[in-house]
Amino acid sequence: MVSADRLLAFAAMSFLLIVVPGPSVLFVIGRALAQGRRAALTTVVGNTLGAYVLVVAVASGIGTVVERSVLLFTALKLTGAACLVYLGVRAWRGRGSLHASFTGGDGAGRSGLRTFWEGFAVGVSNPKTIVFFAAVLPQFVDRGQGHVIVQMLVLGLVFNAIAVASDCVWGLTAATARDWFARSPRRLSMDGGVGGLAMIGLGVTVATTGRKD
Repeated sequence: MVSADRLLAFAAMSFLLIVVPGPSVLFVIGRALAQGRRAALTTVVGNTLGAYVLVVAVASGIGTVVERSVLLFTALKLTGAACLVYLGVRAWRGRGSLHASFTGGDGAGRSGLRTFWEGFAVGVSNPKTIVFFAAVLPQFVDRGQGHVIVQMLVLGLVFNAIAVASDCVWGLTAATARDWFARSPRRLSMDGGVGGLAMIGLGVTVATTGRKD
């Protein structure tokens, strides 16, 4: 199994990556501002599951192929970017109806399952996480101890545990700010618009940055 020193070193490196807001964090914040606390937390759960699918992919060797293939990496990156832009446009267009849905309950009228799968799509297509898992995760595996796949899965759980805690803090903080906006229909509409624009901007950023080789 993974030694304590390797586990702590990986946790420290994961923390450094996670605390710097990337696509997943910014998406959670945008979702919290646009739709509230429940949608943000549901997004975190979906996002986390999507990220762990990447861990499983790397552990089985698929992640290395994606990381080394410009075509596959770019396709996955653009898919995630398109998803973000689509969700941002939808949040922007629906900003005028936010007050009615807010007074009807946090996240009322929206499918929790759909929110979950949208979060999953962002998590599984996050280029920042793909590169980290494919390039960094294998370096913390002690091949002399055997059970390489199990070691990677355990390390992935450590990463996801830190990510869940961080994303929840970001989401709940943003949702609390939304509560203040909700006291005024005009402020809430502006808040939903900001959340939508943030997701659109994030999608464009994801699409235009990253590997150029």
